[in-house]
Amino acid sequence: MLRWIFALLLIPFLDAVLLAVVVSQTSYIGWVGMVLLVVLTGLVGMLLVRAEGRRTLRKMQRSMVRGEPPTNELLDGGLLIAAGAFLLTPGLVTDAIGFLLAVPVTRVPIRAVLKRYVIVPYADKKTGGFASGNVWTFGFPNQETAQGGAESTDTGTYDLGDDDYTVDGDGSEDSYTIDFGDENTDDRDDDPFAR
Repeated sequence: MLRWIFALLLIPFLDAVLLAVVVSQTSYIGWVGMVLLVVLTGLVGMLLVRAEGRRTLRKMQRSMVRGEPPTNELLDGGLLIAAGAFLLTPGLVTDAIGFLLAVPVTRVPIRAVLKRYVIVPYADKKTGGFASGNVWTFGFPNQETAQGGAESTDTGTYDLGDDDYTVDGDGSEDSYTIDFGDENTDDRDDDPFAR
């Protein structure tokens, strides 16, 4: 977390240093020219972000019509929001970062890296690996899950506790009823088409 705060503080510092160097080294630009350059890059960048945003929305609508989840388009939308924020911030470094996020040629590799190193590991951490396709065919994916909700016995069964369920047998070996103690019943149980 500390390195992210340091990176966010480093960007305005680099902007200020770069602006001072450019103005001091080039006598024909001057302060007025530098301010106009920063404003011009911000305006051009915002027009680019607006056009790319509309393009991303159309791609999102097309993928939803096909019945596919618009994951890449949602990531593009987030990157375009970040690009707009960088382009509105005055400075040459922030404008360069904003243009990198706004142009599709550079946004696609940034999206792939973001997906691989940030989004998939976070989703795997939250879902126990199911987000990336890891499937467990026996047992629990980690021991905390097994010990937290149920108590394991040596026979391979899990005791859910006394109050969690009851099993009523009707005398035959092949049929039994499990009641989970769910007292909330409604009219949908009687109507098979209500689900």
